[in-house]
Amino acid sequence: MIAAHVLAEAMTATPRTEQCTGKPYGLGSFGCDPWWLVGAKAIVIFVFLLLTVLMAVWAERRIIGRMQLRPGPNRAGPFGLLQSLLDGVKGATKEDIVPRGVDKVVFFLAPVMAAAPALVSFSIIPFGGIVSIGGHKTPLQLTDLPVAVLLVLAMSSMGVYGFVLAGWSSMSPYSLLGGMRSSAQVISYEIAMGLSFVAVFLFAGSLSTSEIVGAQAHGGTYHFLGMTGHYPSWYVVLLFPSFVIYLFTMLGESGRIPFDLPEGEGELVAGYHTEYSSLKFLMFYLAEYINMATLSALATTLFLGGYRAPWPITGIWSGANSGWWPILWFLIKMWLFIFGFVWVRASLPRVRYDQLMRLGWKVLIPVSLGWILFVSAVRALRNEQHDTRPVMLIAAAVIIVLLIISVIWERVSGSGKAEVAQEAAESEPDPMAGGFPVPPLDAPHYHGAGDARANKSTEATRA
Repeated sequence: MIAAHVLAEAMTATPRTEQCTGKPYGLGSFGCDPWWLVGAKAIVIFVFLLLTVLMAVWAERRIIGRMQLRPGPNRAGPFGLLQSLLDGVKGATKEDIVPRGVDKVVFFLAPVMAAAPALVSFSIIPFGGIVSIGGHKTPLQLTDLPVAVLLVLAMSSMGVYGFVLAGWSSMSPYSLLGGMRSSAQVISYEIAMGLSFVAVFLFAGSLSTSEIVGAQAHGGTYHFLGMTGHYPSWYVVLLFPSFVIYLFTMLGESGRIPFDLPEGEGELVAGYHTEYSSLKFLMFYLAEYINMATLSALATTLFLGGYRAPWPITGIWSGANSGWWPILWFLIKMWLFIFGFVWVRASLPRVRYDQLMRLGWKVLIPVSLGWILFVSAVRALRNEQHDTRPVMLIAAAVIIVLLIISVIWERVSGSGKAEVAQEAAESEPDPMAGGFPVPPLDAPHYHGAGDARANKSTEATRA
């Protein structure tokens, strides 16, 4: 469907020479660069992602070390900056072990299928506006599409094939369970993530990342009680529920704590990459951190105004959004989200799998659907020049009623569960009565059931 839409856009597009002249920064700014400039942009993005992974691993270990009152890496290089690089070299030079019985073709392709889509997703992220490189006016973005945001969702769907096939081809029960968990988790949270984007599309009027950033350059106006006010330009304020939903889905899509169930060490050894080593294991590691960077960059683009400087800076410096300065604002915003990933990892424990699924299907998706209905109604009324205050008051009343009902329901169901648990505890013996948990003493193997030698010895003893 995406390919057909892009093909239709290409067939109806204006000729290249007309498209590249006199157009503001948007979809019309792409398709005009020479081949060497496109190749240079692709290489820069590739190198940027590799350096981002190295810095993210180092920063995560240092930050968590500080939070846990220990130094973290501090031996290799100044402040331990070379530790990530040396760990990568050590991992790449380890012996590449391939277990017997694996599907070798799929086993080798799975890491590539996990890492390649993660690299492709960053191609539609805008780093800045139009600059001059080698005498050519070009945007600081590799490419853009009329459905650019959907490309990220498509690539994340492709990436999960790598995890599933890695678990299936390893011929290991732990790997297979990790792959199945990964597919269920990504499907569950990708639906909620896609729904969180809908409100942004409605307000921006486009699925193009460059045009979404442009739509956040200036906020709209509203009238209330005879006063005229201005809407904030960033969608993090205007569409705050969508932003909160996206924050949860970021953790679910990236598979990091507290949602790292596909690689839970406590029950699955290491999940889908249990049987992998050397470079193939590093590719899974690379895919995880590139996905974290891509999700952070996408959050910056959709909700924090992209590469545009925040309001206090633009108010005192008119040139903050021109030239190469936007790269600085973009990187600061992106690294704030990466720091959030690390902070959550250091603060929260791993949730149970049923809690993970319940949050995705029973909370995030229904809330997203209700929020989309509200935003659609408000946008439709505004387009028809109607007053939106009654709709907002009705929505606020419905939310308050639903919150009250949910609190009452939780208390009633919680008290009922507590009574059932108390009755069960009173009717069953306490396994901790002796201080340590003990197995049931009437298990079959205590009586020799299923053991031929035990049965023979028992008969001999009786005889």
